[in-house]
Amino acid sequence: MAKDVNPPRGMRDFLPLEKLKREQVLARIRGTYRSHGFSEIETPALEDLAKLTSGQGGDNEKLAYRVMKRGAELDEALATGDAAELSDLGLRFDLTVPLTRYYATNRAELPTVFKAIQTGPVWRAERPQKGRYRQFVQCDIDIIGDASALAEVDLLVSSLDALDSLGLQDAIIRVNHRELLAKNLASLGVAEADRPAAMIIIDKLDKIAAEGVAGELAERFGAEVGSKATTWLAEIAADTSVPAELTDLFTAVETRHKGRLRFDATLVRGMGYYTGPIFEIEHPASGSSIGGGGRYDGMVGRWLGTDVPAVGISLGFERVVDLVDAAKFTSRAASAVLVLENESQVTVANALARQRELQDYGTDVRLELRPKKLNLLLETLGKQGFDKFALVDESITTAEALALKEIG
Repeated sequence: MAKDVNPPRGMRDFLPLEKLKREQVLARIRGTYRSHGFSEIETPALEDLAKLTSGQGGDNEKLAYRVMKRGAELDEALATGDAAELSDLGLRFDLTVPLTRYYATNRAELPTVFKAIQTGPVWRAERPQKGRYRQFVQCDIDIIGDASALAEVDLLVSSLDALDSLGLQDAIIRVNHRELLAKNLASLGVAEADRPAAMIIIDKLDKIAAEGVAGELAERFGAEVGSKATTWLAEIAADTSVPAELTDLFTAVETRHKGRLRFDATLVRGMGYYTGPIFEIEHPASGSSIGGGGRYDGMVGRWLGTDVPAVGISLGFERVVDLVDAAKFTSRAASAVLVLENESQVTVANALARQRELQDYGTDVRLELRPKKLNLLLETLGKQGFDKFALVDESITTAEALALKEIG
C-alpha cells in the first residue's frame, strides 16, 4: 500500500507557478502599502501562550496550536498530571496580538504614530473547508498612536489602492461603528451583558435573513426584542444613509475611491475588542469576505497599563490571491533559459559567462542541458514563468550574440 505523502489536512504545497503568483501578488500589496508610508515589521511565529490566550484574540484563542515544553520542564509538567502545564508557547493565530506585544516591547524605539505592515503565515486548528485552511497568510496594516479619523481614512484608502493594483476594482468595504451597534441593541431592549450574544445572532443575517435573526433574538431575549428587531431590520434595509458618526470618514475616502464604501448597520465583526469603526471587505466574485478590521483602542494598553489608540485592517491573502488574474502575476520581469548543446568544458564556461552577463542586466537565467525533446522542456519551463530561451555552444562568446527567442 502506498504511503500517504500529502501535507497535513488544511495545509498545502505550492507548485512553482502558484508560488510565483503568490509572491508577485504579495509584493504588489506590500509595495502599495509602503507607498503610503507604512513600515514593514516582523514578529516570531511563536508567542508565549499566556499572551496568546490573554483574552485579546476572541474565539480564535481556542484554535491556537500549543507547543509542548521541552526537556526537564516537560518532565516536570508531565509529573503534575495537569494538561494545562504541558505547553508554554503557541503558534500565532493572527498578526494583531503579536503586533500589540511588539509595540509594547519596542515602543521607545518607534515613532509616536506607528504605521506598520506585517505579512506572514498564521495557524489555526480549525476544521478545514473550502477557503479555510489551518495555515494561511495574512496581510495587515495597522496604525498605533493616532486617535483621529485620519488613521481610518489612511487604512481604507491604502487597502483599496492595494486591491486596485491587483485588478480588483470591484471590491467594496462595508463600514459600521461599534458604538452605533451598541446603541441599536440598547434600543431593541438588549441588556449590555447580553449584547455580545445578540451580535453573534445579528452576524448570521447573510445566512438566515432578517426573519431568522428576529426569530433567534426573540427566542433568546423575548418576544418584544424580536418584534423591535423585525422593525429595525426593515428600516435599515430601506435606509442606506451614512450616520453622522461616519460622515467625515466616508467623505474623505470617497474623494479618492468614490462609491467604494457602504454603510451597514448590521456589520458586527466577531472580535469583542473593537471599540469604534469596523470594516469588512467584499468582492462580488468571492463568496466570503476578503478582509476586515477596525479600531481596537484597548488592546495595547493591556501590556502597557495605559491605553494607546490603534486601528488596523487585514487582507485575507488566500481569498484575494484566488481572485487575481494569474496571467498578470505569473511572469518574470525578464527571464531566459540557456540550453547547452553539449557538456564540453567550453560550452559550460560559455553558458556560465553568458548567464552572468544577462544576470547583470536583471534577467533571471536558468541553465539546462539540451534534452531529446526540447519543446517539452521549454513548455514546462514556460509554465514556470520563463519567457525566452537560447541555445549555447562553443561559438557563443557574448550575451549580445545570444539569439534569445520567445518560449511558445
